[in-house]
Amino acid sequence: MSELAARVDAFLEEWFALQPVFATSAGMHAHDDRWPDLSTAGRTEQLAFVDRWLATFRSCADGDLTLDERVDRDLLIELLEAVRFDEADLRTDAWSPMAWVYLIGDGFFSLIAREFAPLAARLASVAGRAERLPALLDAARARLVGHAGRPVDRFHTQVALDQWPGLISLVDEALEAGEAAAAQDADVAAVLPRLRGARETAAGALEATATWLRDDVLPGTDGEGRLGPEWFAAKMTHTLQDPAMTPDRIRAAAEREYDAIRAEMIRIARDIAPAWLGEDPMPDDDSDVVRAVIAAISREHPAADELLDVCRRELGRIEAFCRERGLVGLADEPLEIAWTPIFLRAFGNAMLSSPGPLDRGQKAMFFVTPSAADATPEQVESRLREDNDRALRILTIHEAVPGHYLQGVYANRVPSIVRAIFWSGVYAEGWAVYVTQVMMDAGFAEDDPALLLCHWKYYLRAVINARIDVGIHTAGMTEDEAISLMIDGGFQEEAEARAKWNRARLSSTQLSTYFVGSLAFWELERDVRRRAAAASGDPRGAAAVPEPRVVGGFGDTPGFHYREHLEACMNHGGVPMPLLRRLILAGD
Repeated sequence: MSELAARVDAFLEEWFALQPVFATSAGMHAHDDRWPDLSTAGRTEQLAFVDRWLATFRSCADGDLTLDERVDRDLLIELLEAVRFDEADLRTDAWSPMAWVYLIGDGFFSLIAREFAPLAARLASVAGRAERLPALLDAARARLVGHAGRPVDRFHTQVALDQWPGLISLVDEALEAGEAAAAQDADVAAVLPRLRGARETAAGALEATATWLRDDVLPGTDGEGRLGPEWFAAKMTHTLQDPAMTPDRIRAAAEREYDAIRAEMIRIARDIAPAWLGEDPMPDDDSDVVRAVIAAISREHPAADELLDVCRRELGRIEAFCRERGLVGLADEPLEIAWTPIFLRAFGNAMLSSPGPLDRGQKAMFFVTPSAADATPEQVESRLREDNDRALRILTIHEAVPGHYLQGVYANRVPSIVRAIFWSGVYAEGWAVYVTQVMMDAGFAEDDPALLLCHWKYYLRAVINARIDVGIHTAGMTEDEAISLMIDGGFQEEAEARAKWNRARLSSTQLSTYFVGSLAFWELERDVRRRAAAASGDPRGAAAVPEPRVVGGFGDTPGFHYREHLEACMNHGGVPMPLLRRLILAGD
């Protein structure tokens, strides 16, 4: 064992003890019945831990490490710097009750979602966390007082109150599973009395905290989720782990890409308009042509209760295409397609939850968010038009294969435990956007230009995500401006746009990761193609790799093979994009 590896083992042992919810999600289950200590004393201990290990990893000199070890060291340094920033500077959980919703929800959900241990053992851990929940909520009351002149955020508080009932429902789900199994499992039956009592303890603490949030906190709140230019720029540095990508650069790149994509959509829409519009007259305005064609395509959608079945069918079709084209090696680890848990439904319309790298053989979960129970028929129809047949095909590529699910399987196989556990959101989201375009370039839409049009709309959404993320948090973008950009500029349905407006104010910097990450993957592919062309002896040199009209579409490059490149990108784990470039281009 190298000196760095020994230090990493010691670091992880401490990290998991300090972050038991994270440990559960990673597949380390020694602390499954505990919450992190978020009291003042616990936070002091965590900051001391961060500073001590920052000094340790910064002392590891390049000359003493291999390339892979240098990447692992730098990844850990970036992780610890981000933890210090949030704990000492931004202090999200001092002004956002949603931070506590996510922590509590993850803490219970990660224990019941996968069968990593016998049910009785997992129910005992649920009981332990339920029993300890009052102490965690006491810490929340002490913490939720605002920070640095920033009061508790009103919008975040309102959303937290809406999501709050979903927290005890997770304990109820565990209890229901136990009661169903008790007759056949004596160990489960033995833990049920404790779990029932713990459930009442948790329910009482959650109800009291909800009352406190509604009656005492909410009247004194202010704000609608905007972070502000300085905090947003500082947080973006840690989110992207690439100081070169500033908010101004992101905005400028997104605006350029926005124009290029819309031009491509106009070209396709005018080509296929006669087939889709039938006897309806062709609009004169280019945007109206795109909107009319997309409206016609969007009428082909499943019923609200068929979304999961459609995604399951599409997954089989997509995997068959990848096998036929030899595009990428597939996986047989289990994947479940299910409705999004209640506590996560404010975050997005779909998402992928991968098992932790230490939980071998456990299932990944592709979540689809249903329309809200109180949605009007018009709102449900608007959502279904957004999730039309072709959009669901693209969504399944993005979330499952070759997107998040497949990338997560590869990441969990990486030899570096550091990279397997601490993955980059920019890599993950960028990969899913990037590889969807790769599928189009490989011919997935070659017989269906309507699917290609929907794909460009989907990619345009990633670009607009970045624009509204930066605009809302740094430039005072109004709700009307954001909604107009999404509906008029991005051809989105109103239900989707309203949900994204809310999400943007809940998840500052996260919506930029899709676009920024995908750009980084395309820049990397371009450079790998140029290297392959040069190595092949092609007399055209760099000209063998043309500048694309939009992203992708490079065509054939001498010496470049997509399967080799895609698997090389995934085999290194989900590292920050500058570190991935270092690994892939190590010979340059």
